[in-house]
Amino acid sequence: MTAHPKGDFDLSRAVWQRAEGDTSEAAVEVAFVDDLIGMRNSAEPDGPVLVFTQAEWDAFVAGAQDGEFDLD
Repeated sequence: MTAHPKGDFDLSRAVWQRAEGDTSEAAVEVAFVDDLIGMRNSAEPDGPVLVFTQAEWDAFVAGAQDGEFDLD
């Protein structure tokens, strides 16, 4: 279990997912455990995990859908 100020993110219960059809070695993976969301680089499965609350995740997804992170 990874202790985090937002709560404990239980890595043993994480089921890591990536975008459908993504077969790259270094993909972004996410896992939903209780009320926390973890994000990691699949190329480093034992590396750091970013942990988000549901509200933070919702804000991130809304920003992505709005084009907030587009590089254009």
